[in-house]
Amino acid sequence: MDASEESDGDVPGTGPSDDRPVGTLRGAGVAIDGPRAARMAVALALVALLVVGGVLLVAGFRKNAQIDELKTRGVPVQVTVTRCLALVGGTGQSPAGYECTGTYAYGGRTYVRGLPGNANLPVGSVVEGVVSSGDPGLLSTPSTVSAERASASVYVLPAILFVTAGAVVAWSLLRRRRRRRAGA
Repeated sequence: MDASEESDGDVPGTGPSDDRPVGTLRGAGVAIDGPRAARMAVALALVALLVVGGVLLVAGFRKNAQIDELKTRGVPVQVTVTRCLALVGGTGQSPAGYECTGTYAYGGRTYVRGLPGNANLPVGSVVEGVVSSGDPGLLSTPSTVSAERASASVYVLPAILFVTAGAVVAWSLLRRRRRRRAGA
């Protein structure tokens, strides 16, 4: 029997009169429970909201603490510029700013830190800086320290994310309770 002849029907789907749809390979099939998949998607979204809210809350708290630290325990230092690199803009033809690094000494130790701002400072020049006496690695400039204020606004977005997650949980629990009452 060659390939052009008909099959004897032992293999489903090989004969010319077999109109059955082609099934899954080797009997493997996938059944998706829609409501369960939706619950999992909502649960993952809630976890994502809580994680992002938590990270933003910690970042806001840390930023406010650093501002307060520099304002209350700030100590002036002289920072010597050791390097300035141009930051390339969109087309790569002109600099979008500069990233400078400097060294300073405090408490018998020498620190190497990035300088705030994006000005092109000459290597070897000395600029005024402010470090925290409690954390000498925290460096800023006097103008930045005087302009910054600790603010409660850094907590607004995390609060919105937490309230949104709480509202979704409350809505979900209320919906579940209503379904149970309707079914009982």
